[in-house]
Amino acid sequence: MTTVNRSKEANKITIIGSIENLFLTIFKLFAGVIGNSSAMLADAIHSLSDFSTDFIVILSFLFSKKPEDEDHNYGHGKIETLSTAIISIILIYVGIMLMKNGSLKVYSILNGAQISPPKSIAVWAAFLSIIIKEIMYRQTLYVANKIDSPILKANAWHHRSDAFSSLGTFIGIGVAFLFGHKWIIFDPIASIIVSLFIIKVGLSILYTTVNELIEGSLDEKEIKKIEDIISNCNDIINFHDLKTRRIGNSIAIEFHILVDRNYSFVKVHDITESIENNLKKAFTNQHLYISIHMEPTEE
Repeated sequence: MTTVNRSKEANKITIIGSIENLFLTIFKLFAGVIGNSSAMLADAIHSLSDFSTDFIVILSFLFSKKPEDEDHNYGHGKIETLSTAIISIILIYVGIMLMKNGSLKVYSILNGAQISPPKSIAVWAAFLSIIIKEIMYRQTLYVANKIDSPILKANAWHHRSDAFSSLGTFIGIGVAFLFGHKWIIFDPIASIIVSLFIIKVGLSILYTTVNELIEGSLDEKEIKKIEDIISNCNDIINFHDLKTRRIGNSIAIEFHILVDRNYSFVKVHDITESIENNLKKAFTNQHLYISIHMEPTEE
């Protein structure tokens, strides 16, 4: 898939998601105020963070699709990685704020604060949010896997975290709504539980992106695939010094091959070209930067 087509696919699903997020943010804010639910207001803030990260995704693909130039010989793929890190930090921040607000609400209730129970509109808003956000998660993840985009996968998990947030909100508001004042503490407790999940997802995504930014190697499964492709070339004697790293959606692969010193230049060229083609077939969704150093056998 070309960089342009990849960008179009990503922008299309992200724009659809941003429209849905804007609708949910406005509806949740309305339901939280009218329905007297702190959990729903917290959920609305989470949807607002989803809306803001959609713009980060769109801007990321706008700049990362730029081709190589004199100052960026390996393209601009790291912009996508950096944007993914920003989304993960936003996720962590949202989780911490939800936990803080929920904890303060629990503390006030335990200390005798009189709070009115939530109304039915807050329950229905939470239920609608679960359905919409789960659909958005599945749609975005499908496109993310199709074009192999880390930032879209992060954004998909942002949708999924909002779905879980709404699920916890639905349970908490539902219990408080059905059983009244004695059970109203379940409303803020739900937001605390959900915040822990959001923080965990954010930290997981941040770890992956930081590892890429500091030139971490590909995972073991991908490295094994590369090693098998090189080893299956019968015209080489051995290979060594395999190095790999990610550059956004691109992959850089470097290694040395040992060949018979009596091979002609044309023969060695054909060998390296064959290996390159097999690697490109194995990583069809990524652009590859392949560097092969050829070493002759000793006499």
